[in-house]
Amino acid sequence: MKIWIDADACPRIIKEIVFRASERLQVPVCLVANQPLGKHHTALVSSVVVAEGFDAADDFIAEHATPQDLVITADIPLAARIVDKGAVGLDPRGELYTEENVGERLSMRDLMQELRGAGMIQGGPAQFSSTDRQRFASSLDRVLTRMLKGRRLT
Repeated sequence: MKIWIDADACPRIIKEIVFRASERLQVPVCLVANQPLGKHHTALVSSVVVAEGFDAADDFIAEHATPQDLVITADIPLAARIVDKGAVGLDPRGELYTEENVGERLSMRDLMQELRGAGMIQGGPAQFSSTDRQRFASSLDRVLTRMLKGRRLT
């Protein structure tokens, strides 16, 4: 089992929560980004810098993640690929991606993108809050506990 983080847009506090869980449970973490990341204080955390380009980090994660792995990402198309592959996806706000909800979330994302492109709405997701951080920490703990015990999440 490995935890993959789509690191380009992942909030630092989420990475720190994952690092603490990794250390506590002795689960390796791999950060994937298209720019160099800082040094890590543990051998359990590694990073991969991919070439610049649209979806390069997503493609790397989708190619290397296995069904035993957890992927932390806010990127819904990547989440859909991960779920299709049988791996577990978790949003940085603590929502689990499942076969039942990822298609709906992908459709909603596409609709919102069209509405923004047409100038009908503006803005993006709400700012990351302490409630989001707490929801993520709880979800991560629950997901890792179940995965380490070999239980299905859905």
